[in-house]
Amino acid sequence: MYHYSFNRLKKNLKKDFSGLKKIKLALLSDSASQLLAQALRGHGFESQVDFELFEADYNQVDQQVFDPASELYVFRPSFVFINLSSEHLLKDFYRADGKQQSDFGRNRAEKIMTYCQAVQSGLGAKVILNTFVEINDAVYGNYAAKTNKSFIYQVRVCNLMLMEYAQKNKDLYICDLALLQAASGYEHTFDPKMYVNGDMVYSIDFLPVIARHISDIILSVSGVFKKCLIMDLDNTLWGGIIGDDGMEGIELGDLGIGKAFTLLQSWARQLSLRGIILAVCSKNTEAIALEPFEKHPDMVLRREDIAVFAVNWETKVQNIRHIQQVLNIGFDSMVFLDDNPFEREMVKSAIAGITVPDLPEDPADYLPYLRTLNLFETALVTEEDQQRNRQYREEAERNDLQQRFENEGEFLQSLSMQAIVKPFDRFSAPRVAQLSQRSNQFNLRTIRYTEDEINRILSSPEYLTRSFSLSDRIGDHGLISIIILKKLDSARIFIDTWIMSCRVLKRGVEKFVLNEIADMAQGAGYTRLIGEYLPTRKNGIVQDHYKQLGFTLSEGLWELDLTGYNKLETFINYK
Repeated sequence: MYHYSFNRLKKNLKKDFSGLKKIKLALLSDSASQLLAQALRGHGFESQVDFELFEADYNQVDQQVFDPASELYVFRPSFVFINLSSEHLLKDFYRADGKQQSDFGRNRAEKIMTYCQAVQSGLGAKVILNTFVEINDAVYGNYAAKTNKSFIYQVRVCNLMLMEYAQKNKDLYICDLALLQAASGYEHTFDPKMYVNGDMVYSIDFLPVIARHISDIILSVSGVFKKCLIMDLDNTLWGGIIGDDGMEGIELGDLGIGKAFTLLQSWARQLSLRGIILAVCSKNTEAIALEPFEKHPDMVLRREDIAVFAVNWETKVQNIRHIQQVLNIGFDSMVFLDDNPFEREMVKSAIAGITVPDLPEDPADYLPYLRTLNLFETALVTEEDQQRNRQYREEAERNDLQQRFENEGEFLQSLSMQAIVKPFDRFSAPRVAQLSQRSNQFNLRTIRYTEDEINRILSSPEYLTRSFSLSDRIGDHGLISIIILKKLDSARIFIDTWIMSCRVLKRGVEKFVLNEIADMAQGAGYTRLIGEYLPTRKNGIVQDHYKQLGFTLSEGLWELDLTGYNKLETFINYK
């Protein structure tokens, strides 16, 4: 479902939030916001998050932001949603004289930027802004697009400046209400009676939409998002049944219903280029199912776009579990598309956490429907994301290779692994930040860092950092581990962050990394290495990590004496 009803979200407020992950969120609004606050907290429950919410008094944005002693700064939220309305913007625009109106959008955007700067410098919080919905005030008609004295022109100037500013400010996120309003229509997002009587600028039905997208942004920044799109084949990626109709008989291309499947494939490929892993899960004969990927002129997706090709006569549930084992990601990171309602229900009932959209009956509606779901929200995209499907295809090849060896050491030695180890720098900061935000399983403390925070760490004398990239004879894993050490005193140094990609589990990387940490700490004059494990719902695989590496537990912290440390054996060499 795209979003829940407001009544459902309101009922959630009476439910038990204990045990849910807590995230402190502040809501500052220039209009009445009590219903939006309810929708936000109610949607948090749907996302298994307890939004500890501070709602500022009516139209107190300036007072809260620019007063360091305000309730906002006492609350100290992790996220601040500054919700500004087009209706209030329009009132201010009408109050301005002609010259002010010509610069109105730029001036307003610059003022909003000062809000962000004040909150980020005073709190270190992440800020969410909305774009302004476009109100046609009908003063200039269609000529409004040609004159900078029109309101619509200035709204677009303001929105563009905010988006450009967000590109430069890594701790600023945009909830694109202008886009959401365009999809629903202004008449469905704005209730004139509620506005006149209570200065509420959003309709009851639009509040859950906003809450959903704010929640999506916060969760993606916090490391909760979808990583993999699994697709059925027959009547999902093409029209018809490949085993019966043959490659020449399936529907694809720019004619008739084939266009719907071509558009869906194009969308999937764009997701792949952005970093979403693509997999295929189908009951078919593999050789027959592969033929369109290799030979059909109208196929957009090719075999090299698919990380895992699970095509056989096993159940969809078994094949999805196989895909999960190969990729080593959580089921809650997966989306499964299948035209068959029976197969969808089988997967939903058997695999907890996986997202299975109920595709419409008509393939022409597939993509429009999927676009409304906002399944693949992200907080950051890097160039390395484009290599993700290739990396997972190579990992499947390594898994096949491992089956030929009875001895694990011989297998690891056969890979000819080489590592590049270096301190963080400005070039690697975006990818380091992304790894900290996305890693949930091999993450000892699950502390998330933005790019700006990583840049501050690499410039601070209080920290030592290392990034690890790995390659072998099959391919390049890219960045696979990051380490942040924080100085405690003259003898002890603390492992603030130890993150590793699950793609390289059971390769001896953790031993190689510990050897590097020991070298780094000893070289800086430290004799005691301190580690901490903070359990989450997803990082249970590393609960014994420090114990297995020789650390001893004392008062909740793990400690390793570096005096006389002997390097652990690995099959990884420096490149």
